[in-house]
Amino acid sequence: MQKHVENNFPDTFERRSTGTKARQTDRADDWNYLDDQLGDSQRWSTWLATEKLMRGPLPYPEFVIEDAGAIDTELGVLKTGKEADVFLIERATSEQHALLAAKRYRSPEQRTFNRSSTYTQGRSVKRSRDARALKNGSAYGRLVEASRWANAEWQHMRLCFEAGAPVPYPVQILGTEILMEFIEDPEAPGAAAPRLQHVRPDAERLGHYWQQIVEAMKVFARLGYAHGDLSPYNVLAAGERLVVIDLPQFVDMTENERGVGFLQRDCQNMCAWFQSRGLDVDADELLAELIAEAW
Repeated sequence: MQKHVENNFPDTFERRSTGTKARQTDRADDWNYLDDQLGDSQRWSTWLATEKLMRGPLPYPEFVIEDAGAIDTELGVLKTGKEADVFLIERATSEQHALLAAKRYRSPEQRTFNRSSTYTQGRSVKRSRDARALKNGSAYGRLVEASRWANAEWQHMRLCFEAGAPVPYPVQILGTEILMEFIEDPEAPGAAAPRLQHVRPDAERLGHYWQQIVEAMKVFARLGYAHGDLSPYNVLAAGERLVVIDLPQFVDMTENERGVGFLQRDCQNMCAWFQSRGLDVDADELLAELIAEAW
């Protein structure tokens, strides 16, 4: 279940932003500024710790702050899941601030990948040591698996964004943390956009949503992939715009023998939701369209 930041978020955000600016102003006059002056929920921006391939596609959007003096402040939890949690982060300098979503894959002791083998069929592991560790399920193997899924989501998000699919802009990845565009609810500034499952659009917007989701699935298919876990719970409704999230299990339809089966399930999940809202759509017809795009 998605957990939104408290209703007083705008006040909290303003207070913390002001505090960040004040601290940075002080630091500008004091080169002996110590890291322990940061709050418990703060850290220096990790932007400079990332290499170019660990950053999003060029050109960077305006909300990407490259300043080495920026401070990241954790504002709350946006979503909890079996494999990862998503936090709301403010990255700010004395002159700029931006909200980001930080998806953090859990440590090996806190999570399991019960279904991973069905999604990762056809994915190769380059290092023999890593392959052995994954096979025997050691502590190192579980760490490799966590990093593997974070890296997979990062690569898929970059690929899809560059292909024009409606996914969050991937800002950076460091270890098992992915920073990405925060998808805001335009009708409630400061709050996350609701999942598609929780909205009831009028007939006109419903039709517009259908066109968007079909086009998104066509982009995935042209890239050779099925989302693999597409449902109204993995789509955000930001006003008139839909954004597809949760991409770590993207299924290669050529390499994975169950790829078309995953695509069929994606079609059934999405069509069932649109049918429940009164739109006459057919999952088999959608599947046929997507297969034609893929091959």
